Amino acid sequence: MAIYDVYIPKVAEYVADMRRKGRQVREFSCPSEAGKLLEGLPVRVGSGANPSILLRSDTFVELGNPEAGSSAFLLWTDNTSLIRDGRITLIGPDIPESPGVSLSFGQVLMLGGRDLSEKDHQTLEHTQFIADRIEGYMIRSVSQLIWSRVSRQVAEKGFCFETLGRALMSIFKADVPGVQAMEIVFVTTSKEDLEPLDAMGAQIRKIFNSILASDWKAKGFDIYECSFGGDCTSCPDQPVCDDIKEVVKVRKKKSSQSETAPGS
Repeated sequence: MAIYDVYIPKVAEYVADMRRKGRQVREFSCPSEAGKLLEGLPVRVGSGANPSILLRSDTFVELGNPEAGSSAFLLWTDNTSLIRDGRITLIGPDIPESPGVSLSFGQVLMLGGRDLSEKDHQTLEHTQFIADRIEGYMIRSVSQLIWSRVSRQVAEKGFCFETLGRALMSIFKADVPGVQAMEIVFVTTSKEDLEPLDAMGAQIRKIFNSILASDWKAKGFDIYECSFGGDCTSCPDQPVCDDIKEVVKVRKKKSSQSETAPGS
């Protein structure tokens, strides 16, 4: 059990809730291999594919500017059965349907790999900010959100969220060999629809920051110590702490079973 496993079903529950509320939800199925993901794409993907700054006058659609709202985070698991490899879920209008519009933007990346661990998280975080690697797609801001632009030129070629998703999947699978499966959820409906994702993203970032700050795994960090003197009822981080404790319990149980197994 990886530390973020409990959040993957929560993303599925979020998508189901959007369906119940009548939001338009579309799914795209993509190939698994990094090379095949790029076959037939209308844009170039790779270092230097988008070398220039994309001005507003050349922008077909803007995604996630601060007024429209943005929410982005990443999850990974060592249980690949939790990830439906190659699935892209789009909630809301697609790029070709939104000329001249500034859309709210949610992006959830879910990755699976049997050998993925906490040491890979920082690499995965950095990989999602793809710099100049997708033609006609420029990320403007990356502080806990993704604020990006799509150019008129690539929109005319057919650039859509399936294009963006396939490009991201190809980049992750090529750059991080431990990634065996990847699934993406995009949301473009409204700032209000992003609020549940904001809450999930905030908890996930707290976990990540806790791991970074304390290096708890390598140095034996005691997660049961806290600054609230054990008063969980007044602690805003209680859900995060509960999730970490659950993961630690599962790992201790697995370790104990492994040590007592015949031949161990």
